[in-house]
Amino acid sequence: MAFRNVIGFGVAGNFAGHLEQAGEAKDFLAVEVQEAIQPKAIFPFYVPSAKAGFLAAYPLSSDTIVPPNDADNLQIEPEVVLLCDIEYNGTQVTGLKPVKFAAYNDCSIRKPNAKKISEKKNWGADTKGIATELFDLDHLTEGGVLDDYRIASFHQRDGITARYGEDSPVIGYSYFHQRLLDWIVDRMNNQQDVGPTENIAQLLAYAEYPTQALISIGATRYTEYGETHFLQSGDTSIVVVYDGKKYQEDEIADMAKDNNFASEGISALVQNVA
Repeated sequence: MAFRNVIGFGVAGNFAGHLEQAGEAKDFLAVEVQEAIQPKAIFPFYVPSAKAGFLAAYPLSSDTIVPPNDADNLQIEPEVVLLCDIEYNGTQVTGLKPVKFAAYNDCSIRKPNAKKISEKKNWGADTKGIATELFDLDHLTEGGVLDDYRIASFHQRDGITARYGEDSPVIGYSYFHQRLLDWIVDRMNNQQDVGPTENIAQLLAYAEYPTQALISIGATRYTEYGETHFLQSGDTSIVVVYDGKKYQEDEIADMAKDNNFASEGISALVQNVA
């Protein structure tokens, strides 16, 4: 499934501890939040408009990661992505309706002098990862199908498979359910071009108010291995979003070793690093 007409956003700081591990917490010191656990911002990773500069490059791939020429500390960022219908009243976003979900890799470079989050997220084609198959989502309120899912990630090099991110429940996100959607809607309408954040309303205007958005809702914490190992050519990145009622952590780890995943209740994203 191609998403060339779908605008892409990510949520920064929606899993406790991830920003600190990624060395990005200091980037958000000037960003005001209402409570300590609140995510910091939303950021664009793709805007279907030539007006958006480098963000107009379509970055999504289901099988490949192409490192930038000046790549430094390129890391897997394991997440759930939501495909959402956007509701408007004129130019104001009034609601988001999640309709599908999938495994997602918000692959990022650690760029200490980047002025905006997006500068670390889109360096051209095959920058991000999204699983080929998206699952239908009934709703994002408590008790929905996504509540049972977990996020796991693995790194393969020289025939060895290692856990990259902590195996985490999707309901472990700091903001989730309607609270998350309401907060994203507010950011879409009101977030300003300040510090590492960008004016989202302007980007929606550039894209002529798209009817759908892909929204990755935050990266899990890294294992000690993931925090200290960075992607190289020849590696394989694996992100798995799986039904925690159907599968155990060790079963998913065994499937990852062979890159052979069951189809029911598993969204698996396997990318080779070029």
